[in-house]
Amino acid sequence: MSDQNDDAHIYSNFRGRGAGFNPHNRFEKSHTLAYEGEEPLLMDERTTLMETFPKTILNKVSSPDLFPLSINPYQGCEHGCVYCYARNTHEYWGLSAGLDFERKIIVKKNAPELLIKELSNKNHTPQPVMFSGNTDCYQPAERELKITRRLLEVFLKYKHPVALITKNALIKRDMDILCEMAQHRLVMVMISVTGVDENLRRKMEPRTSTYAQRIETIRALSEAGIATGVLFAPVIPALNSNEMPEVLQQAANAGATTASFNMIRLNGQVAPLFRNWLDNYFPDRSDKVWNQIKELHGGQVNDSRFNVRMKGEGPLAESLNRQFAILTHKLNFNKNKINWNLSDFNPDAGNPQLSMF
Repeated sequence: MSDQNDDAHIYSNFRGRGAGFNPHNRFEKSHTLAYEGEEPLLMDERTTLMETFPKTILNKVSSPDLFPLSINPYQGCEHGCVYCYARNTHEYWGLSAGLDFERKIIVKKNAPELLIKELSNKNHTPQPVMFSGNTDCYQPAERELKITRRLLEVFLKYKHPVALITKNALIKRDMDILCEMAQHRLVMVMISVTGVDENLRRKMEPRTSTYAQRIETIRALSEAGIATGVLFAPVIPALNSNEMPEVLQQAANAGATTASFNMIRLNGQVAPLFRNWLDNYFPDRSDKVWNQIKELHGGQVNDSRFNVRMKGEGPLAESLNRQFAILTHKLNFNKNKINWNLSDFNPDAGNPQLSMF
């Protein structure tokens, strides 16, 4: 266990949570170790919503393997996916990448108003905006807050294209908006499906929709005429990698027309969190999984290089990439790219007088 930090031996099975502890925040000078049963704040299972008031809401993305713009109505994610690369961003808020990331959710209720201001700017150039580039925009808090829904209403009003990624069937609630956007070629949806084994899902992604619900969501969106695909991510060798064929087959049967996948990479504090989780739930193959993750990234568990980090490198990565290519060809995925409608964007949509002309 030399790959872990000093926190890594502390673990408790928190109901409905992916992380088993709160690793130290790298920006904090003090470092407190809490053992199971000794820290009441860790044992508090409630989720807390914390409101923030950003000045902007559209984020420029420098990575060439992602969309150029993203929007995140929430920071932190109650879904609790133990492998989530976004966990480290919680440290910028003075919180931990572990349990805090799942239980202390930062919400941006003023996001729709900020979006109107930014889309109304004459210097804004329309290009697809990615929802959930950081955390899932349909996580449990969205059911009541409806920030994502309000944002979609703004994008539709301004005729601005968006792409959404989610693990939550809640997206079906907004099919009325998505269908109208689809008629104008303004939307595509990727449903993230990481396997077929529900026992693994409950441990790895405890508060996400079931795999069956996600496949049914693909079916519902596809039948409604919304461009829909499947994202098999992350691929975790010796854990869920063998489920790739079944996931892609089910998604194709449900009507998905595009498919993508990413290799697991354990950046920052995600590494000790994931190793700790592995040792707790899968002690019989923990070392095997860990070492094969290293095989994907040149002997490390993370690789931050653009265009490499998503697909990995080395013989194991080549084998998985080749398998994906064969499956997507066989199932007729990725035959046609979405033709985004950028010409109908109307920056004056928020001005009732100018929008008529």
